[in-house]
Amino acid sequence: MSMGAYDEEEHERRAQKTGTVDAEFDDDRSQFRGKMEFESGESAEQLLDQFHEINGE
Repeated sequence: MSMGAYDEEEHERRAQKTGTVDAEFDDDRSQFRGKMEFESGESAEQLLDQFHEINGE
């Protein structure tokens, strides 16, 4: 087998492998378990003003 023949066969094998979709896995979203905190230190009015400023309103 020549090197060119190997390359062509390898290319075809990879094209077939990537051309198939594996739908056997579970596609459900995992649940988040934990704690998240966020403190911006700004009031809602300040955040809205900043939003309007960014949007050019």
